[in-house]
Amino acid sequence: MSTQILIKNIKVLAGIDDGAVLKKSGREMSKLALIENAFLLIKDGLIKDFGSMNECPIPDALSTEYYALNIIDASGKFVLPSFVDSHTHLVFAATREEEFVMRIKGKSYEEIAEAGGGILNSAKKLQSMSEDELFENALQRLHEIIRFGTGAIEIKSGYGLTVKDELKILRVIQRLKKVSPITIKATFLGAHAFPIEFKQNRKGYIDLIVDEMLPQIAAENLADYCDVFCDQGFFTVDETDYILTHATKHGLKAKIHGNELGYTGGVQVAVKHHALSVDHLEFTGEAEIECLKNSHTMPVGLPNCSFFIGIPYMPARAMIDAGLPVCLATDYNPGSSPNPRMSFIISLACTQMKLTPEEAINATTINGAFALELSKTHGSIAKGKIANVFITKPIPSLAFIPYSFGVDMVDEVIVGGKVF
Repeated sequence: MSTQILIKNIKVLAGIDDGAVLKKSGREMSKLALIENAFLLIKDGLIKDFGSMNECPIPDALSTEYYALNIIDASGKFVLPSFVDSHTHLVFAATREEEFVMRIKGKSYEEIAEAGGGILNSAKKLQSMSEDELFENALQRLHEIIRFGTGAIEIKSGYGLTVKDELKILRVIQRLKKVSPITIKATFLGAHAFPIEFKQNRKGYIDLIVDEMLPQIAAENLADYCDVFCDQGFFTVDETDYILTHATKHGLKAKIHGNELGYTGGVQVAVKHHALSVDHLEFTGEAEIECLKNSHTMPVGLPNCSFFIGIPYMPARAMIDAGLPVCLATDYNPGSSPNPRMSFIISLACTQMKLTPEEAINATTINGAFALELSKTHGSIAKGKIANVFITKPIPSLAFIPYSFGVDMVDEVIVGGKVF
């Protein structure tokens, strides 16, 4: 017997729309439609109906012949659409708290990377771990993320840096897709860093990506997207352009890590390749904003990273004021962003990037969905969309979510119409 869920007496049902909204830009981001004293009806894994409590269907009138009815009383609580985390590195072998201590003692991100730390450190650890171990560890992290209110996620490779190990990560992601209650998108990020053995032979590693990795990934349908770390000390604009051109030939749409460490042209090459998103953008000026205004590429900020390693934040306030959409994601990874909780992203958005709570919610829901081509099914509460929502603890206002930055305000999570 299938289950239908009736959430009643909701203090505020927020993030509703008619299902036609794909993203929000500029001033639209400050608007978050809501209903006070509301109900939400879920059936067959989808959002069936919602509205004011004076329109709430009584249990006797609902179909119970083939459906068990689960009634949840949300008195004093908010109900929101689940977060969509469009940028993570969820599959990794081990944490890197030793580098955390190195940064405390004054080492920069670049200095740690040059000394064999950072991405290369994670790659070394991952290469010695089996696919099964990686899968079990990643599945545990995935369940943790879901409990924090995330209802769709992107996961990148990039900690393999060999043909064998990049494929291993992508196969783990493929296995996660099969068992995950939430939607997962896979991104190939072989161009995350140059392995030590290719430091003096950059072309050799790029040829390995283009001639061996991409064809095998396409043949096994292991990835949805292709990403490149286009930044100082990593891949140049020309190298990024070359890799993405070949990725497109294999049916992989572009995403880019760009402008984290400087004004490196990552935005411009992202727009050239019609990338779904360009992520990081800590160094973004008028030229980058103007370039993005003439594109459909979603700018994605990763405030966890800025907070944790002490670099500038993406100028999201200026971007929104210029009329752009903005998306925010966790960048969950073991080195520069070991935090999967999207509600903390909202807090950082408000306290450090000067977004309003409404803008921050839109940046982590509907705009996150757009960055993963999921806006038609995720990112808002609309009839016919997948029933991914979370119920908060009793709170006085929407602003209390970012205000209480150190506390998890998620009380219950519903994924695909089921209580998780």
